Amino acid sequence: MNAFDPSRLRPRLPSPLEPVEDERFTRYGLRLLLKRDDLIHPALPGNKWRKLALNLAEAAGRPVLTFGGAYSNHLRATAAAGRLLGFPTIGVVRGEELAGRPPNPSLARCAADGMRLVFVDRATYRAKGEPETLARILALAGAPEGTYVVPEGGSNALAVRGCVELGRELSGRADVAAVACGTGGTLAGLAAGFEGRALGVPVLRGGFLGAEVRALQEAAFGGPRGDWSLDERFHGGGYARVPAALEAFAQDFEARHGVWRGLAIERLYVAKMLDGLVTLASEGAFAPGTRVAAVITGAPEPGPAAEPRAQAVSSR
Repeated sequence: MNAFDPSRLRPRLPSPLEPVEDERFTRYGLRLLLKRDDLIHPALPGNKWRKLALNLAEAAGRPVLTFGGAYSNHLRATAAAGRLLGFPTIGVVRGEELAGRPPNPSLARCAADGMRLVFVDRATYRAKGEPETLARILALAGAPEGTYVVPEGGSNALAVRGCVELGRELSGRADVAAVACGTGGTLAGLAAGFEGRALGVPVLRGGFLGAEVRALQEAAFGGPRGDWSLDERFHGGGYARVPAALEAFAQDFEARHGVWRGLAIERLYVAKMLDGLVTLASEGAFAPGTRVAAVITGAPEPGPAAEPRAQAVSSR
């Protein structure tokens, strides 16, 4: 086994599928199932494992540079993989003003896991897909030649192919599979492998995600795959925003189902998806008898890391 092979970390696959008794579903004749991808690996939970595994195998130990916001689960997972498998990681963070501030727990965890954090202004970050801008970012980060670049959220063709197995694990066991969406890679792969209806719940505003999912499927498979749709109503005001009502919903869900399951609801993605499913059930979106699987794609952000100071590089 290659030293940089992610399977060396012994992920828990397939992840458990747990039935949940919740009267907000049972009153409509629905069965709620939790797909516990948060239990795949303690440091690389959920869709982060599925999206990173093929990319890290392709990187084969080379330094990995990737992108994310200040609360990025993807950055945390990449940093953890680098620590566990022994390859260097560089995280390009949106917002150069963050370079002069104490890091939040997510960025502190990245730094503690050995990730070099590079902060860039928002205009540069938006243009990161342009070859000239990417070359400038690589130079700013001091990335060695041969550095393997993973896009924001880990979503590329390899990530999409890695998420196909999620759909296969749910096929025959659920009729609808719902997942929270940031960059669309998990939904693109889930739909391709699932013999049912895949539902994406975007956590960002803007209405752009449908085109992104279609582009990712084109890159991964050469064309569209599966039956999927998006419901854009449950973003809670935008990325990283958790209104008081959503926080109350998450706390209530944990109180109902979390204590004996060891389930903690991640607020920025998972809570929005679960809240959306409760609303959709009440609206009659699912026929009686439908088995609805909610994919728990990750865990809440960590507490303060043991080494709380990030190595900050500004784009100035």
